[in-house]
Parts: sequence; C-alpha cells; structure tokens
Amino acid sequence: MYLKIKRKIYLLLDPFDGGTNWDRVVNTFIVILIILNTLAVIFETVNSFYLRYQGMFKYFEIFSVFVFSIEYLLRIWTCTLADEFKGPVKGRLKYIVSFGGIVDLISILPFYLPVLAGYDLRFIRMLRLFRFFKLGRFLHAVKVISSVLHEKKDELLISLSITLSLIIVASCMMYFVEHGAQPAKFASIPETMWWSVSTLTTVGYGDMYPITPLGKTLTACLSILGIGMFALPAGILASGFSDVMRRHKSEQNYCPHCGKELQ
Repeated sequence: MYLKIKRKIYLLLDPFDGGTNWDRVVNTFIVILIILNTLAVIFETVNSFYLRYQGMFKYFEIFSVFVFSIEYLLRIWTCTLADEFKGPVKGRLKYIVSFGGIVDLISILPFYLPVLAGYDLRFIRMLRLFRFFKLGRFLHAVKVISSVLHEKKDELLISLSITLSLIIVASCMMYFVEHGAQPAKFASIPETMWWSVSTLTTVGYGDMYPITPLGKTLTACLSILGIGMFALPAGILASGFSDVMRRHKSEQNYCPHCGKELQ
C-alpha cells in the first residue's frame, strides 16, 4: 500500500511518465502557478501597483510557498523510484544537489530566510525568479535543448575556446596599438577586453574606438573575423537541433513496446 501510494504521487508529479488526466491537471496547475509567480515578481517592482495590491501579493506568496514546499518534500520522498536516484539516503541526497533539486530549494528558500533572519532581504527575495526555471521540468522543449547541448558539448567547447583566444589576442594587440594614443580608454589589457567583446560581436557601443590608422585597420579585420567566429556556435546548435528532431520523429514512427514500425 505504501509503495502504491508513493508510486502514484511520483507519477502525478512527473510531467511525462504519468499519462492520466490527474497528471495533466496537477502539472498544468503547477505550470500556471510558476508563470503567475514570475509575473508577480515582475509587477512587484512597479511601486504604485504593488502598494495597491500589497495584500494580494502577500497572500499569493504564502499560498505559492505552501504548494511549492509540499511539492519539494514529495519529490524528495518519491525520487528514489527513479533509476538515477536509487537509495533511501544516497538517492535523496543526489536529488537535493541535482539541478532540479537546487532550483526547487531556491524557489522556496527566499520566503523562509527573511523570517529566520527577522528582516526583509530584497536580494534574497528576488531569488524567487528561480521559480521560472522550474518550468524546465514540464516543457519538452527544454529536454530537447538539454539533449542538443549534451551531444554538441565538445564542438561548443572548441568554439568557445577559439572565441576566448581571439578576444585575448585582439585585446593584447589593440592595447599595444592604441594605448599610446588613448591611455585613458585603453588603459590595460583587461579594460581593452570590453572593446574586443563589443567589436567581435559587432555591437559597437562607441564608448571605446581606435583613432590610429593601424588600430582602425585592425578593427576592420577583427570585425569581419568576429562575424564568423560568433556565428560558429549558432551553426553547431542548428545542426544539433536538426539531428535531435530528426531522431525524435523517427522514434515516433515505431511502437515503444514492440519496436515495430507503425503504419
């Protein structure tokens, strides 16, 4: 009986394995609550609106924390049914330090910390925005993105390494070229890195720019080179999304139980 109830609660909280109407109702309710909480944090920054509905914000926060706290405790209780969290102690500790567990904890922690501290901590309260990341558990698109990042992590790391190397080299070169003419703006290599990032991304805020002929020539070359370097991760991700979606459509054409192709 105990395991049966535990299994039912586990499936109720799982957005993909349940497959019943009650699962959809529970998960839809949590998704709507997450969205409303995100909107509440946003509108609380509008003083006139917040002061007018301060009581509603307060009671809604208490209700939300109550729901999310119960959800968090139930997930810790039932997480041992998942293969990756086997073990009554080790499995639960593994869930608590997992990304989903940390997001769940930070989502409710800002409410309790001011109470324990005895005063309001605005910065900690803003951590409520972490509730938005709880949506990742309920959206299939997030699972697709996670799969793409996992499969293309090596290519992305290589691309990131090339980009960082280019930023460092460009900063060093521009510092030695422009420092003599503009010692205040190009005061050091770390400060020149701001120019490198804005130039290589083709943003160009205009707060730092070369005035020497050699500096202008170097900037033109780096701008052209930067377009290709920063477009590289986009191409890698596009390829990854294409592969994952093609594989997903292929899997849908086969029965998940017998493996035979569906007609």
